[in-house]
Amino acid sequence: MPGNSKSLGKGRRPAAGASSPHERGEGEDVAIIGGGIIGICAAALLAEAGRGVTIFDRTGICEETSSGNAAAFAFSDVLPLAHKGMIRQLPKWLADPLGPLAIPPAYLPKLLPWLIRFWRAGAARHYEAGLAAQVGMMKLAEAEWMGLLDRSGTRPMLREDGSLELYESEAEFRASLPGWAARERFGIGFRHVEGEEMAGLQPGLAPRFVKGTFVPSWKTVADPKLLGKAVWAHAQKLGARFEHARAEHVGTDADGAVIALADGTTRRAKQVVIAAGAWSHLLARNFGDRIPLETERGYNTTLPVSAFDVKRQLIFSGHGFVITPLATGLRVGGAVELGGIERPPNFQRSKAMLEKAKRFLPGLDPSGGREWMGFRPSLPDSLPVIGQARVPNVFYAFGHGHLGLTQAAATGRLIRDLVLGQTPPLDLNPFRPQRF
Repeated sequence: MPGNSKSLGKGRRPAAGASSPHERGEGEDVAIIGGGIIGICAAALLAEAGRGVTIFDRTGICEETSSGNAAAFAFSDVLPLAHKGMIRQLPKWLADPLGPLAIPPAYLPKLLPWLIRFWRAGAARHYEAGLAAQVGMMKLAEAEWMGLLDRSGTRPMLREDGSLELYESEAEFRASLPGWAARERFGIGFRHVEGEEMAGLQPGLAPRFVKGTFVPSWKTVADPKLLGKAVWAHAQKLGARFEHARAEHVGTDADGAVIALADGTTRRAKQVVIAAGAWSHLLARNFGDRIPLETERGYNTTLPVSAFDVKRQLIFSGHGFVITPLATGLRVGGAVELGGIERPPNFQRSKAMLEKAKRFLPGLDPSGGREWMGFRPSLPDSLPVIGQARVPNVFYAFGHGHLGLTQAAATGRLIRDLVLGQTPPLDLNPFRPQRF
């Protein structure tokens, strides 16, 4: 669970030798619970607006789930997860314990209510509303990220090479066409490729791939952990602070919010943002908000840069994973394991993806890799929770699933506007915490 940091009002830093605000009995201005990419972006935008911001996190800045993602700015990934053919493929995938989707049998009874909500979210009557909400969020995300990259001096970390989604049969390709048609309605550009054109986009592919779809606007970053830390450095320059601590409980009183830390101490804040990823719903219960958050446990292996010359992010949707070229290595990862936050990692899943990657890219050197597992906080309708709790001065920013990096800057903008009492640029009704 997240940690803690504090700022001393409007970007001011204490003079050398000055007592801390806690010793003086003062509180934070805005406290953010969670040092992942969502909390970092919210802190940066609030600090830019002149607010004093403190991030609390148990581990550090961008050290957990946000450090190991697939590094994509997936602005064209607008289809709700329940509509991506997952329901149709569920029986086949679940039959393979190392396939794109796994559910440990012992966890299934606990997961069942979430799965029922997920199944209902896939109903046709919810499709257009969910799609429109994601499209709006993605347009805002791209605009906000480009601005934040420029202001933070991190634009050189952006890679605009596009993505290549690959299909092993005509049937798999045809099954993807309705999704591409939906994207086309919203102006998302792409082109289907095969033969020499596909080989030119990624030399060395196995001949098993008969067609692909190239999305030129797809973007990635040089390394998600390094980007998060660089955006945090920007926020720090504006006075944002970090406190290494675990937040166990958050409550409110007439003066604002009270944060109880694991070491037995407390912190006060005028306003609190809960951006604690997969643990956020546990804190939300303190305010009577019971949010059906589940955890997509994602796995990857990051190989040395020399493992294979991958030109752009390769997407193997039929197998539920991607390969991303980073400045710091070649990342092979994805898949979904719905197994909560308590179970130990099953790194056989990482190994299974790496074995497939060797078949898909003959000549890939699989040696020297680092395995990793992270928790993607996911809601049944594939939309995050962004809005105010049932009490004043407490705001939620979590549940982005596999789109946390992509939507972080947009979420930061929306949280900034909510905290400042300004009108957000997006209708927040589809993201309201009380929609369940």
